[in-house]
Amino acid sequence: MPALAGRAAAAAAIVTAVGALPWLARTDPALTVLRTRSAEQEPTPEVLAAIRREIGTDGGPLPLLGRWLAGLLRGDAGASWISGTPVLPDLVGALGVSLTLMVGALAVALPVAGALCLRTLHLGSRRRLCRTRSGTAGALLAALPEFLLASALVTVVAVRLDWAPAYGWDSPQSMILPSLALGVPAGALLGRLLDDALPAAFAEPWARAATAAGLPPRVIARHALRRCLPVLLPQLALVTVGLTGGAVAVESLFAIPGLGRYALQAAIAQDLPALQGATLALVLLGAATGLIARAARRALLGPALRARALPPLHLPVLAAGRVTAALPLTLLAVLVVAIGLGLLRDPWHVDTAARLSAPSWHHPLGTDAVGRDILARLGHGALRTLAAALAVTVATLVVGVLAGLLPRLSSGVVEVLNAIPAVVAGLLVAGAVGRGTVGAALAVTLVGWAALAAHTAALSEQERAGTHLVAATALGAGRWHVLRRHILPAVLPPVLRHAVLRIPAIALALAALGFLGLGAAPPAPEWGQLLAESQAYAERAPWTVAAPASALALLGVLAVSLAGVRR
Repeated sequence: MPALAGRAAAAAAIVTAVGALPWLARTDPALTVLRTRSAEQEPTPEVLAAIRREIGTDGGPLPLLGRWLAGLLRGDAGASWISGTPVLPDLVGALGVSLTLMVGALAVALPVAGALCLRTLHLGSRRRLCRTRSGTAGALLAALPEFLLASALVTVVAVRLDWAPAYGWDSPQSMILPSLALGVPAGALLGRLLDDALPAAFAEPWARAATAAGLPPRVIARHALRRCLPVLLPQLALVTVGLTGGAVAVESLFAIPGLGRYALQAAIAQDLPALQGATLALVLLGAATGLIARAARRALLGPALRARALPPLHLPVLAAGRVTAALPLTLLAVLVVAIGLGLLRDPWHVDTAARLSAPSWHHPLGTDAVGRDILARLGHGALRTLAAALAVTVATLVVGVLAGLLPRLSSGVVEVLNAIPAVVAGLLVAGAVGRGTVGAALAVTLVGWAALAAHTAALSEQERAGTHLVAATALGAGRWHVLRRHILPAVLPPVLRHAVLRIPAIALALAALGFLGLGAAPPAPEWGQLLAESQAYAERAPWTVAAPASALALLGVLAVSLAGVRR
């Protein structure tokens, strides 16, 4: 009941906030509608008043929201303020496209996740897992920006090789490139989380007994996967919903008429009925996916949870590989040298004669579209990018852990908030606190803690069901002692490693909001902003994209290496 109440309260709050968006942002939707319908018409007070009466904003947000909800009960989601067509048919079509793309992305993500943990499965099932290695490949793939991967796939696979369509949604072949762009980073994240949990499963007594009994390694590997799957299921549900509503950049790049693009266009145009319908569809999808994942998790764990007879899933102590210590030091040195050299240059100087110049002695990383030195902008943008990304990461980690320790109250809110794209959250926050870096950071924090809270809740639930906690409670241990001595030491390390995996994604989310005018505005030398500005020149001048993308990838690998994530 608390989880259901949380879902209902969070959904109601979000739908209400979206319905009050024009008043929160202190903008006049009538002016936007007029400019969209007829850019040449003069916005006189009489014309704007007529449009307000037509779209129903003259009475305030509550009557407008009430009429929309009343129509929704009759199966009517209203009409678009821009086109005048009913919202529901377009919304259903966009949702169907996004669900189809989600299936294609999952078909890519799951094999990628399996490939990243294949070595651990192979060695662990044979009792030969005795050394850790830095997860360079997984970290690189997890840190890879989706829209950058999509641009590279369009340039190489679609344009040069002509193996798949470059844009559109008119054939099964149109799914190939967007599914790859969405599925590879998502699969890398899932693979890293699964690979981080597998050594603990192989260290349990059942695995040693199975090996001693002569069970085949494939059977042991299958049981280890089943043992770790309950911890991964909440993340799989969140990733699934994210592939549906969060695929804004990929859907826009490939001109896919999906739900994420539909919500983005409605948000930019302030088309309130369309935005409310898209938000409600995403919220319902998030709640349904969360319930399915919760039921599957309960079925997998079986009576062990109810009987509190679940063994703790604790990581064993393994020897560190040689590359573990050397890799983060090397990456840190590369980043420090690049940032230091960039700080010695002027990021604002424009050399019109050197527009899109290739890397040279005078411009080691080349120049951008207006002739500014990319190395200088990379160096001066490091502090802004790293400070904002780290601050948001710390905030999401703290909020996620605190909320995850209260799963009955937070689980419904987690499912609802995860379904909201960062763009919509950015518009809501910008309306409340204003546009800028602080507003963008608050927006990303608002939706970014959900994944960490779900991970914390799954780990703490299993830890609370352990037999060692039954013994500790029987010996007189109080709740604070159990939390401090048993639950937090078991939960914090994997959740911390999960948090550092998301640092590059957080940096890109902040950049996406800045690109839409909700965060750091151009021409601020911010890494994600550099990517957004250079995306149109990726084929003609690939160095403009390679520098910020490499910096973000190095940041992701460095964070993963320092956290000690296994491979």
